[in-house]
Order: sequence, then structure tokens, then C-alpha cells
Amino acid sequence: MPDEIYRRVAKVLDALPNGFPSTPDGLEIKLLKKVFTPDEAELFCDLKPSLETAEQIAERTGRPLDGLEAKLTSMAKRGELLGIDFGGTKLFAILPWVVGIYEYQIARMDREFCELTEEYMRHLAPQLFGTQPQIMQTLPIQRTLPIQTEILATQQALPYQQVSAIIENGKSFRVNECICKKERGILAAPCKKPHEVCLAIGPVEGAEFILDWGREISKQQAYEVLRKAEEAGLVHLTSNVESAHTFICNCCGCCCGVLRPMNELNETSVVNSHYYAEIEEDKCNGCGICIDDRCQVRAIEETEIKYRCVKERCIGCGLCVTACPTDAIKLVHKPQQEIMRPPIDMNAWNDARARQRSAG
Repeated sequence: MPDEIYRRVAKVLDALPNGFPSTPDGLEIKLLKKVFTPDEAELFCDLKPSLETAEQIAERTGRPLDGLEAKLTSMAKRGELLGIDFGGTKLFAILPWVVGIYEYQIARMDREFCELTEEYMRHLAPQLFGTQPQIMQTLPIQRTLPIQTEILATQQALPYQQVSAIIENGKSFRVNECICKKERGILAAPCKKPHEVCLAIGPVEGAEFILDWGREISKQQAYEVLRKAEEAGLVHLTSNVESAHTFICNCCGCCCGVLRPMNELNETSVVNSHYYAEIEEDKCNGCGICIDDRCQVRAIEETEIKYRCVKERCIGCGLCVTACPTDAIKLVHKPQQEIMRPPIDMNAWNDARARQRSAG
């Protein structure tokens, strides 16, 4: 059957910790057909989650080596699999649907792809956001990076809670248009906030992603992207791990594939955060900036007196804090028993998610 190879790809993707559930009307198959040719789908199914050279793949699968690296490189450039060039040695592995293949389709997406994605997300979201640890965004659900200036010195923020630590540990930087904002624009729901706000960070010296994604920028320009994003009221999100971060997304509640489910599907536990905001009523002047312009997840509500923060919805981003004209809002560190420490790295994160999905 023509669709059989795409069903195989779907099973491979659903076996990954991020998941890729089937749907009654085959939405997932329609999406995969937009990304892979049948030959590419066959090759994808022969790959592993761990990095391998073309020679290793040929030896393990029995595929002819001639032309294999070129085909793998082509697929990596199209965002269909992971490809990394370590100084001339190319390594390849499968990617999850999110965060992974979907995000890398930004240069190829059309209206049909966007419509399918919007519909499929309602099937994917319960699985994606219902498994711990949170991935990001989500892209994985992701954890929030509090605005660094708002963390009191006495709170001793850990390195993985600091935006600057991720930038300083990076070896190379690229910036691209946000795929979520582009998708919403194609679907006639354009976002007024800045679009070129997605940062990719190369954490290893001498390693370059084969995918030609975005444009290369300097470390200082990366900081400038973060500054402009904060001014525009965008939430900094990254992978839910302690080390080796490879991206920082800057997200809004009207477009983001992680924050939108909080607003539209009431998925309130999608982001791992160690902070929440508190509003001091005696200092609040009722201006409404926090609720109207800054909070992206509807965590601030109007009361009979002024405003209050709903702790259960707050993701601790600090955007309300930095814009408050009367300094009435502060970030509060959660009690230790409410803290979910991120896994040490993506291997540990994958293991933890896989265990929970197996147990479920």
C-alpha cells in the first residue's frame, strides 16, 4: 500500500519520547507526505536516534554506501533528519516531530501544511504535554528562563535558570523567523510582535548543523535579540535540561505551540518553572499593563480591587515584573517541594520521558 511506508515513519516517531500519535482520519500521514518522499521515508526508518556516519549506517542496514552520505546530507538540509558536521565527519540521526522536524520545515511550509499542523496539534498536545518531564515549548514542553535582572541576588539562581549562562556557553549563534508566527501569518492570523526571534546555539566547538537554518549572528547580536524580545513581551523558552542547550525561543501566547495550549486547551502544566509572580496590592496602581501587554498565559486576573496573579498558571517569566511602573510585582522562588529539577541533559530527558510513557 502506498501509505505503508508513512505509517512506518509514524510508528518510529511515536516510539520516541516526544510522541507522534495516530489519528482517526490519518492527519499524521498527510503531514509526513508533505515532508518526505517515499524513498526518504524508507531511509528515515533505517536510522537510529543516536548519531552515525554514512559508513556505519550502510554496514548496519546493508544499504549501498555509494551516494548514501549525499542523500543523508540532502535530507538533513531539508530538516528531515539531524545532521552534524564535525570538521568534515558527518553524523546523522532521526529527529522527533517536535521539537525537530516540524520546526525545520519553516522554509518549506505552505497553507496546507499549516492547516494540517493546526488540526493535528489538538491530537498531539495531550500526549506531548501530559508526559513528564515537560518538553519545551515546547517546543519540548520547555521551562521558562526568568528575566535575569529580576532574580534577587539572595535567591542564588542556578546556571540553567540564567539566560546569559546559555549564551555565554554557546560557541556559535544563528537566528531565524519563528515558525509558529509564520504559520499563524499564513493562516491569516498575523502576529504584531517581532518575528525573527528564534535562536539556535552551537554548544560544541567545531560542530556545525548541516541544516542551513536562519542566518549566522554574533554573541552580542544574540543578546540584542533577547533584549528586543523582552521589550516586546516575549517569553524566553529553552529545552527542559540543565546543560547543553541548543536553542532559545522567544514566544507569545497567540502563536507559540507551547503557550497557545495553555490559553486554548487549558493545559496549565506545559512549562517547567521555578518561579511565580506576586502582586502587592498596596503598590499596584491598577494600570493594567501586566494583564493587557505582558502576560502571555492569562495568569493575571482583575479583582474587585486591582489585579492578582494566578500562581497555578504563572510560568515565572518575569515579563510583568519588568514593565510594572510602580514595582508592585516580584518574582518568588517556589518552595523546594514544588520544584521539578530538569534532567541533566537530553539523554537523561529522553530516558525519563520514555520511562513514563512506557509506564503509562
